Amino acid sequence: MKNSTLIIGILLLVFCGANAQQEKGIVGLTNWLNKWTEFNPNKVEYGEANQILAGNISENTKLYKKNIYELQGNVFVTKNATLTIEPGTIIIGNYESKGTLIITKGATLIADGLETDPIIFTSNRSIKKAGDWGGIIILGDAPTNKFGNLASLSYDLDPVLSLYGGTNSDSNSGVLRYVRIEYAGKKIKGSSNFNSLLLAGVGKKTIVGNIMVSFSAGNSYEIDGGELSLDKLISYKAIANDYKFNYGTQCFINNSLAIRSSYLSSNTGSRCLDIASYTKKEEVNFTKKQTFVTATNLTLINNSNNLSADIQSGLVKEAVYIGENTNLEFKRTVISGFNPAIVLNSEIEINDEHLNKIKLEKTYFNLCKGNIFLEYNSNNEDLENWYGNAAFSNVYSQAENNETFVDSFNNKSPDYRLRMGRITVSNDD
Repeated sequence: MKNSTLIIGILLLVFCGANAQQEKGIVGLTNWLNKWTEFNPNKVEYGEANQILAGNISENTKLYKKNIYELQGNVFVTKNATLTIEPGTIIIGNYESKGTLIITKGATLIADGLETDPIIFTSNRSIKKAGDWGGIIILGDAPTNKFGNLASLSYDLDPVLSLYGGTNSDSNSGVLRYVRIEYAGKKIKGSSNFNSLLLAGVGKKTIVGNIMVSFSAGNSYEIDGGELSLDKLISYKAIANDYKFNYGTQCFINNSLAIRSSYLSSNTGSRCLDIASYTKKEEVNFTKKQTFVTATNLTLINNSNNLSADIQSGLVKEAVYIGENTNLEFKRTVISGFNPAIVLNSEIEINDEHLNKIKLEKTYFNLCKGNIFLEYNSNNEDLENWYGNAAFSNVYSQAENNETFVDSFNNKSPDYRLRMGRITVSNDD
């Protein structure tokens, strides 16, 4: 009996210890990036397409793993149809026609892959590059903060088929799970780039999790309005932003990862998180909910081999940009290798009212040249005093990434979980 009690006690200590070591940043008793991710997609041979996807899909349709599909031009799923994609299916975006998949308002996408058999969207070029094809757009009828109940994308798309927004927070646009999206974000003539995955007005019954976006020329993920939860997302070496939130989105994002390169940037923004409530104030109705993002257990990392030199050369900017009239709750998040970690829009007044809308709790700031600043203002004493308060339990360190993470420089199967044993806990910058 005593031996049994001892064994149970030891197991509990091991279990609790493993959890405690992974309190901050991405979590998991095992490395959840294994099996379904790919960090060298340009070395993978996906084969040649034997089926074409083009035009409008206006009735329920299923794509099968036995085929390889080429996405040509703008492919709209319309008239409340459901597009179902079997686990393991490969869809190749056409370079010449900017292959793009658009799930219109009322339609549904069921792309439910498996950990051992993910669904893959990639480029049709032999030498793949960021921006080879368009991306995936999902349009729902959940609320935004724009005037009226409808908005339309300005992506040179059919304006009738690119409407989104409404009043149904519970709307369901389907399932996107165990999916890889590679080399998307093609340039739009006279405009910016497509985003690899754009969720606009998407409702809370939509399931979005275990998605890896790699080498995106536009934002890896853009969420415009809607109300949804995101879990286990990866953005790998995007040129633009990793995660962009705008237009009143009410979003929970958990256990997710952004890996940036010092040598990839865009004049439209190259941050891990860009959080705004509007692009222009005149676009939105301030009686509606403004953007509110709750982010827990994120890991935001610049994985440079020579970070100090990159910062000195001006190649590294902030990890997070927070616009005015937004709410952000950061909890148990790791920000490693930026200059600085967080920048607040210059219109945000530094007082209790506004800072209570931007909560940073149990955040680990590592290897950053400065932690939190107001835009265009190098004097951050008030902000450091506020967020350095022991009540927030924020932690500061200057450890190298290879000491901070389990195996961040492994090119085939990296592990970005935190090595908690290597952290010197401090509330001093």
